[in-house]
Amino acid sequence: MNTILDQKHIMLRVEKKHVENQTHATLFFHHALCFKPGQFIMVWIPGIDEKPYTISFHSKEKFAITIEAKGIFSKKAIAMEKGDLVGIRGPFGNGFDIKSQGQKAVVAGGCGMAPLAPLVENLDKDTIFIHGARTREYILYPDRFKIERLFCTDDGSFGHKGLVTDLLEKQITSGKHLDMVYTCGPEIMMYHVFKICEAHHIPCQVSLERYMRCGFGVCGACVCGRQVVCRDGPVFGSAALREMKDFNTKALLKSGKEVALSQYFSWRCK
Repeated sequence: MNTILDQKHIMLRVEKKHVENQTHATLFFHHALCFKPGQFIMVWIPGIDEKPYTISFHSKEKFAITIEAKGIFSKKAIAMEKGDLVGIRGPFGNGFDIKSQGQKAVVAGGCGMAPLAPLVENLDKDTIFIHGARTREYILYPDRFKIERLFCTDDGSFGHKGLVTDLLEKQITSGKHLDMVYTCGPEIMMYHVFKICEAHHIPCQVSLERYMRCGFGVCGACVCGRQVVCRDGPVFGSAALREMKDFNTKALLKSGKEVALSQYFSWRCK
């Protein structure tokens, strides 16, 4: 559990920036962070705002966040360079429950690869690893992992032309017995991954995204049904998802107004 001391900002300088593609960049920081794959930190740019970001790389001495340029904050963040100063709070939330036994699969869509990356590096080499993106250039970390990936793209520019759920279904129907599926990506994708898992009686863990303000469950901005995403998640298992009526249906805007998920993500992309 986080203590009140965890709510204070630690000021860090960007050690390195790696440009992933035209809209994504990864910022590295030299700082030891006690972290479990799937958790997130609150990142503050002085004079701009504070936003939640998952940890996309983690070692004993360093960590990194991967940013997609969408709004004012993220465009400022992606433009940062070595030596620029940010504040961080956390880590917060519940991460992935990493199973030591059984056959596992990871299903990543788009920038949903970021929270899954440290998880993948903690899994066995025989893990089924499915990674989808809009086009080849939007596939994050193409040469990073030792685990072999099954790729798919919307336009067919790399790997299978189609959806990650096509490849997941194919693995299951070909006779692969799965004991756990981990997923992150667009919510409609995760919902269909979850439904496939339910149909085949496979446990599933998903990493949800909602607008967050405090990061530790006080403000209520990130509620999803009866769950508070920053405190109870952002990773949720099958049992919680079965009771989560807002999953793939609706979310709260910054104002607190409840809207359809399509309107929410349209707002988040501004």
